[in-house]
Amino acid sequence: MRLLLGSGGFSTIERRDGWKKEVEDFLGPVKKVLFIPYALADYDGYVRGIKEWGFHGQGRETIGIHRTKSPRQAVLEADVISVGGGNSFRLLSGLYEHNLIEAIREKVHSGTPYIGVSAGTNMACPTMKTTNDMPIVLPPSLNALHLVPFQVNPHYFSGATHIKNADGSYMQYGGETRDDRIREFHEMNNTPVIGLWEGSILRIEGKRVKLTGHQARARLFRLGENARDLSGPGDLSGVLPLL
Repeated sequence: MRLLLGSGGFSTIERRDGWKKEVEDFLGPVKKVLFIPYALADYDGYVRGIKEWGFHGQGRETIGIHRTKSPRQAVLEADVISVGGGNSFRLLSGLYEHNLIEAIREKVHSGTPYIGVSAGTNMACPTMKTTNDMPIVLPPSLNALHLVPFQVNPHYFSGATHIKNADGSYMQYGGETRDDRIREFHEMNNTPVIGLWEGSILRIEGKRVKLTGHQARARLFRLGENARDLSGPGDLSGVLPLL
């Protein structure tokens, strides 16, 4: 299998450039990418925006799956499958609605590269239980593509959130931290979780897992163990083996 899983948060030139560099190296000579925009409401606008900032690199055609005659057949014929960010509940609902779960899983296991960012990264996990999104729709199941044997929490950051006051001072927000929420996940589940900082990327090829990207920073959570901070670029295969 070959997967490129980004946390997202492309709010800086450095993060965007880091993503483009990784995509170019990952895709090589591939010229067509099938893009799944189900995580946002405006499919055409999403595809247009992806093209404008060169999300899939230069000289590649991005094909929105919603413009194909048969989404399932488009997956079966795709050279690359790319799944964008947005709302994970809406995205997973769309995958179920068009009967794409098994088709994507089989296609990726056969060697077709998979690119995911944010919600698209959530879809590569066993479930979408570690998303940050609101359940604006209810998918038939929380089970996702299960391309990797671990969960990812995209846009991860450690510590408490602070709110800027009108006078410029900051006060600590009293709600749960990401670590609190992942701890709650492990009260009911035993799957490892990778908290992936914005600008960070997991590149998976065969049995190898590499932490890369502009940030190349993550935190590994395992049931019954202290959280472990990871930094890269570097090989995580010994830390996070694939099944």
